[in-house]
Amino acid sequence: MRRGLAFAVLAAAFGGGLAAAVHGSAAGITSLLILLPLGCATVFAAHAIVAARTRIGGLRRQFGLLAAVAAAQLAIAVGVFVELMFVSRHDAFFAVLVAGFTGTLSLWAGRLLGRRALTDVEAVRTTLGAVGQGRRDVRTNLAGHDELARLGADVDAMVSTLAFEERARRGLIASISHDLRTPLTSLRLLVDAIDDDLVADAAMRRDYLRRISTNVHALSALIEDLFELSRLESGDIRWTMERVMLDELVQETIDAMRPHADARAVAVHAELAPRLAAAQANPEQIQRVLFNLIQNAIRHTPADGSVVVRAAPATEGAIEIEVADTGTGIAGDKRDRVFEPFFRGTDHDTRSDDGAGLGLSISRAIIEAHGGRIWLADAASGTSVRFRLPSVAGQPAR
Repeated sequence: MRRGLAFAVLAAAFGGGLAAAVHGSAAGITSLLILLPLGCATVFAAHAIVAARTRIGGLRRQFGLLAAVAAAQLAIAVGVFVELMFVSRHDAFFAVLVAGFTGTLSLWAGRLLGRRALTDVEAVRTTLGAVGQGRRDVRTNLAGHDELARLGADVDAMVSTLAFEERARRGLIASISHDLRTPLTSLRLLVDAIDDDLVADAAMRRDYLRRISTNVHALSALIEDLFELSRLESGDIRWTMERVMLDELVQETIDAMRPHADARAVAVHAELAPRLAAAQANPEQIQRVLFNLIQNAIRHTPADGSVVVRAAPATEGAIEIEVADTGTGIAGDKRDRVFEPFFRGTDHDTRSDDGAGLGLSISRAIIEAHGGRIWLADAASGTSVRFRLPSVAGQPAR
């Protein structure tokens, strides 16, 4: 309120000063005495309308009342000036005519602009209402570059994001159902066989028990991975961070994976930068990421291929680690989805060989929880996955 009154006083003073400069001090004082009460009354009326918005109703009524206040102010000002300052009735008539004409056109232009703005607001409201009812195929389709157009663009982007996330959720549920159904079907068949006394001897019984144990472990691992991924993405997990020697951690992980690589005739080795800085991280979780990446690389590398793990300093006080293989690589249309849960970069849908497809999703959640990032890098051949971790500034590992 005080700012509005201050503005009205300044505007009246400016009008009075302008009149005094052109027609003398008497005209200036008269103009000030006319404009100041009108300006203050307009400010009070505008604030009263704003305060009573909930009782007045829609924006059309609010704009209509403001237009009425402006028209009344114009009519009163012209009437008073004509009565006090005009001598010629001829001049007074044309002054009133011009003021009425100008005011009418201004009201029409304001109504036109307000109607367009309210139409845009209605489009946003209708779209949000449809989204609230579950629709994801609606858009505001507002054009332009003003605030309402940007609001409409934000709403359209939000609806597109919701539609994408719901498709991803449905795909995730379908993948979970598939991965749960496979071991559960096997368990049901094995239990039915035992229940029907089809397991005759001890050797067959041991084989069936082994299969049951395998499927139970697969179900348990899948459920644990899903639970951990959910906790990671919601930020419910907190780890103790410490100074980690990444060169030692990389070499230790490669040594642990070497029997698996030798069984597939895949060579695995490390290329580590000298005097590599230590990272601020949780060693068990970073080793889990390395296990996931190296295991994926070995799994998708043909015999006599190779997997190399590189670690080197990066910009902005970070350390970059790369796991690269000489496999067939990932098709371009699938590269953007490799970190999605249950996504598999291969063309086949082999569940037993490729696992549940949660390794890269969990790896991304772990790296992001450390304040780093992980991505699929360009490679001349094969696949290259890289991730960055913050380093302990100024403290080399050796």
